[in-house]
Amino acid sequence: MSWLNLDGKVAIITGGACGIGRAVCEGLAEVGANVVVADVNGQGAQQAVEELKDKFEGNYIAVTTDVTNKANVDAMVKAALDAYGAIDILVNNAGILIPRLLVDPAGKEELTEQIWDKTVSINQKGYFLCAQAVARVMIESGRGGVIINMTSESGLEGSEGQSVYAATKAAIYSLTRSWAKELGKYDIRVVGIAPGIVEATALRSEEYERALAYTRGITIEQLRKRYKKAAIPLGRSGKLSEVANTVCFLASERAGYIHGTIINVSGGKTRA
Repeated sequence: MSWLNLDGKVAIITGGACGIGRAVCEGLAEVGANVVVADVNGQGAQQAVEELKDKFEGNYIAVTTDVTNKANVDAMVKAALDAYGAIDILVNNAGILIPRLLVDPAGKEELTEQIWDKTVSINQKGYFLCAQAVARVMIESGRGGVIINMTSESGLEGSEGQSVYAATKAAIYSLTRSWAKELGKYDIRVVGIAPGIVEATALRSEEYERALAYTRGITIEQLRKRYKKAAIPLGRSGKLSEVANTVCFLASERAGYIHGTIINVSGGKTRA
């Protein structure tokens, strides 16, 4: 038995094929959890599972999941139950970020209705559908559970060139607190994690950096310098493993009285 006592627990991680989600899958596998890697990229999810099997001794499955599609989400939950008979942990992590300005006089990177709808659908509706489906199983089982919502410090501070993303993450703060009030009576804890700037992943593409730098009127080189020093008292970007470690702790009995709150994992970063 490990200090966290997560051996044999069943965890679903959405957006688990890459980035923070992938790190969370590895973190939970390392402490003995059975991991369901759910991602719209089915091939990526399967690759993640194969790599987990190479590194750790445990049971892992991949499920192709579009979190904006209720039938897909229901199939994800069924796959987890068919494989393990229970669900103990949901990490709502799947998300999207497309830098855009509210108004761009040059007409290059302006927010469109299509981008707005896509971002809100994945970052908010996806969390709702997954939380509802998993919470229903947890309530019916009578064994409780933990729902962890991945948000962002930009949800409180706002973010230049990322207004719709920041708005969806602000909504997750409110949903986390509201669902905690509703589900606590069933011994289901609901908590959030708000990462700041983390180390580069495949999601931080040159196209993304180019668009974000443009919305802020700086060069890509200047943007990258900000990753290292910008208003971060610790003077560095966060490690994916540091976010994953926080997930593992919050999912464990050691965090049994942490409920209805969001843990900021950002090195003290502010928008000042």
